[in-house]
Amino acid sequence: MAFDTKKIVKMAEKDFEKTWRETKTLIKDKHIDKKYPRIKPTYGKPHPVMETIEKLRQAYLRMGFEEMINPIIVDEIEIYKQFGPEAMAVLDRCFYLAGLPRPDVGLSNEKLEIIKTLGIHIDESKKETLREVLHQYKKGIIDGDDLVFEIAKALNISNEMGLKVLETAFPEFKNLAPKSTSLTLRSHMTSGWFITLSSLLKKRELPLKLFSIDRCFRREQREDKSHLLSYHSASCVVVGEDVNVDDGMVVAEGLLAQFGFTKFKFKPDEKKSKYYTPETQTEVYAFHPKLNEWIEVATFGVYSPIALSKYDIDVPVMNLGLGVERLAMIIYNYEDVRAMVYPQFYNYKLTDREIASMIKIDKLPILDELYEFAKEIISYCIANKDLESPCSVNIKKDFEFNGEKRTISIEIFEKEPNKKLLGPSILNEVYVYDGNVYGIPQNYEGVKEDYLPILKKAKEEGVSTNITYLDGIIYKLVSKIEEALLSNIDEFKYRVPIVRSLSDINLKIDELALKQIMSENKIIDVRGPVFLNTKINIK
Repeated sequence: MAFDTKKIVKMAEKDFEKTWRETKTLIKDKHIDKKYPRIKPTYGKPHPVMETIEKLRQAYLRMGFEEMINPIIVDEIEIYKQFGPEAMAVLDRCFYLAGLPRPDVGLSNEKLEIIKTLGIHIDESKKETLREVLHQYKKGIIDGDDLVFEIAKALNISNEMGLKVLETAFPEFKNLAPKSTSLTLRSHMTSGWFITLSSLLKKRELPLKLFSIDRCFRREQREDKSHLLSYHSASCVVVGEDVNVDDGMVVAEGLLAQFGFTKFKFKPDEKKSKYYTPETQTEVYAFHPKLNEWIEVATFGVYSPIALSKYDIDVPVMNLGLGVERLAMIIYNYEDVRAMVYPQFYNYKLTDREIASMIKIDKLPILDELYEFAKEIISYCIANKDLESPCSVNIKKDFEFNGEKRTISIEIFEKEPNKKLLGPSILNEVYVYDGNVYGIPQNYEGVKEDYLPILKKAKEEGVSTNITYLDGIIYKLVSKIEEALLSNIDEFKYRVPIVRSLSDINLKIDELALKQIMSENKIIDVRGPVFLNTKINIK
């Protein structure tokens, strides 16, 4: 409902303080199913690897590097030039590319007869056109994915019939086997840098500072928690006449400091790859204060003059390589690279915030008048919960229902002496902490000493559903009143003595959240005495 702005202004001119207090009623309360945390902000979620790549890109750019895209398909001859005697071992880690050979398919009389049995009329013109299509396919003029279309076009038939012709008249295509080439998928970004620099140095002035972040492919024996068949390399080169290992140290520090690493160690790499100059291959260890440990994060070295000379590169080149996935695992606290890169194939872990949003009221009245009545009952119960027993309170409400005036009377009572109207857990609030669900009291009276620290921590660090036991119970009570009105029931009792489960307080939890709680041996502990006793009369 819109505000009556003129009326509010006039009231404020007469008594600002009073109007200020009264106008709070104009801001309506949300429906309990639309209250925080059951409503959530909506936003896209970046992949940790892509997020890390973008951060690395910006880090390199801030350091004055220029971004390049290096060749991803590399002929094996380049590996021999770059790696020398190591080439065979390196190529063992590479994926070779293969392709299907294009068969030399003739148009024999036998094939023509097969086509005719499909109900297709072929004259001399169609025969020659089809023969030309097959010839152009062999020569590579027609692509494979266009072949069916061209056959159909040549014979003046539908694409579906064109496919039928290919399947029945030309079985040669079914028996094709891939034939390997000398081309490989890039296994090291180094393979691309040599090719790029050999061309670029003829066109650009020195010094050069270049970086590239892209995929590499490694033929691992198997994928495990630290190895994938495809990974991203964040690699850079510094090219100039006075370049040496000191440039690698300063680049490593400048790059990694932007990710929170504070101290650095540089150790000679025992692998001693032949494409690096002797005694320049260096491992980078960085200390991360959050993890409180030293971590190997990168490797750098100066390319061997032998390898550089084979590409007519006559100045030193420092190369630094960093595995993006390794850095992302550190940043996002993953232990298994597979679960980080391919979360869709692994169990997704809900956060406490997400679990809290999945805990909702089960039974709710449909009619708005009854929903508002439930809120009145909740307020009335809170105001009277500490009455000494034996005691009772009454709430009445008149309704228009199906054209008839109905009066609902609710008696809330406690007959047993030396108690209170409502039990001590009636205002317990449901929290989610560390994947567990707890019912936490307003104060901690009666809580066992060994359980107290858990509940306190859950209240301080957990996520509240903003639902109390009283909320759930009363909404269910009013839902039952609505059912009684529909069924013409005049009187019934409703009581909740001890809470043992979420259903006792009219709460339900989404199947996804429940599955995670059970699979991780987490708990749902909402036990507590509420001792709500009611008698409902409808006239």
